[in-house]
Amino acid sequence: MTPLEIGEHFDGRDRLTIKNQILIKLYIVSPYLQPMNSILIKDATIVNEGRVWQGDAFIQAGKIEQLAASIDRHSDLEINAQGLVLMPGIIDDQVHFREPGMTYKASIESESKAAIAGGVTSFMEMPNTKPPALTQSLLQDKYDIAARSSRSNYSFYMGASNDNLEEVLLTDPRKVCGVKIFMGSSTGNMLVDDTQVLEKLFEKVPMLIATHCEDESTILYNLEKFKKTYGDDLSAKHHPEIRSSEGCLLSSSLAVKLAKKYQTRLHILHISTAEELMLFESNLKLEQKRITSEVCVHHLYFDASDYELLGNLIKCNPAIKKSENKTALFEALLDDRLDVIATDHAPHTWEEKMQPYLEAPSGLPLVQHGLNVMLDFYHKGKISLEKIVVKMCHAPAICFSVKERGFIREGYWADLVLLDLNKPLDVSKENIYYKCGWSPLEGKEFKGSIVKTLVNGQIAYDELNGFSPGHGARLLFDRN
Repeated sequence: MTPLEIGEHFDGRDRLTIKNQILIKLYIVSPYLQPMNSILIKDATIVNEGRVWQGDAFIQAGKIEQLAASIDRHSDLEINAQGLVLMPGIIDDQVHFREPGMTYKASIESESKAAIAGGVTSFMEMPNTKPPALTQSLLQDKYDIAARSSRSNYSFYMGASNDNLEEVLLTDPRKVCGVKIFMGSSTGNMLVDDTQVLEKLFEKVPMLIATHCEDESTILYNLEKFKKTYGDDLSAKHHPEIRSSEGCLLSSSLAVKLAKKYQTRLHILHISTAEELMLFESNLKLEQKRITSEVCVHHLYFDASDYELLGNLIKCNPAIKKSENKTALFEALLDDRLDVIATDHAPHTWEEKMQPYLEAPSGLPLVQHGLNVMLDFYHKGKISLEKIVVKMCHAPAICFSVKERGFIREGYWADLVLLDLNKPLDVSKENIYYKCGWSPLEGKEFKGSIVKTLVNGQIAYDELNGFSPGHGARLLFDRN
């Protein structure tokens, strides 16, 4: 078992014995996890901005002060990174950490720990909590919670509804990642299905709008049809037909149409169909795009054949669909029609997922293992390390104009991941940090493990010594 920090427990998973608890209380925190003013990383294989090179990185007061082939300077801590890859920390632009209101499933603290164990040093969290973040006051509540408890850097989307335009327009684009519009079913009062409201949002919001695109009327029509046909035999295998490709394309097309009409900065989340790919361009540099897109690791990794074994465990919105979609998505990722890789981490309890199909909630926990999934593709020769870093680190920083993060650059915050490409990782309940305690990837062996994760120049996670407290900071954005 990985050592835990003093007084920590497994958040509802009753797996610690009295002996374990005594050992934890006696455990002396490793020097690796003490606050450091300066760290020197020696002889790393640095993957950054399309290059792979051997070199050193000197970190001072939380930022990268020097990069060179060889650095000889005194530091509080020197890390021998020979044989290890050094990459920027991942920026996950779409997660659901369930706080406030659903902390029996997850919390900002528990899921940010899982994030840094997976190399995710910054996250952007969705507004469909309880209550949903539909006012500036409720949005600030989430920032206050994160300031107290987040292990990784954080930002929270402002939520849009049919009746909160004035609140949305108060959002500070320099301090908030974006405005989220659910153009499809969602939790609480967050479905924006009023055409006039959509027009006003796309016309008036001066910052990035991120959309969940599924056509509600198509979903409801399909659901009623399948209920009549299958009755009690309705199951997760029908999910991609109920939440169909047609529904995705209708909604995404509308979002693109509105964005072009008003020159809105649009980012469409979790593209899941081959048909939607025609909406995106590959011949523009990312910095020039007004309309960008995201693909999630589960839409690249799973397909409809996996429902037979995993059922509701991979039920999510938009749905995981037939394998030809997965193939097309990967091609579009490589040719830059799809810009960002994210996880859409959305945990639910095991008991919730074991309910019948119609009652089981949508979403699956992934933030700890998104990089492992992509490294699986790397080891199979399907994608380069440089491309993984572009899509998981650089591209989110560019898309959202994140200030001084997402790259290994002098003067940038030292959000970094040290990675052993060859060390295996067996996903099991013993090494899952999600509060829900399960993963659809359990039983999988991946090649590649996180050795250390640094957040703001401090070692936040170490594979041998576990977690150190704190370190997360609010993301800021270079926007007018």
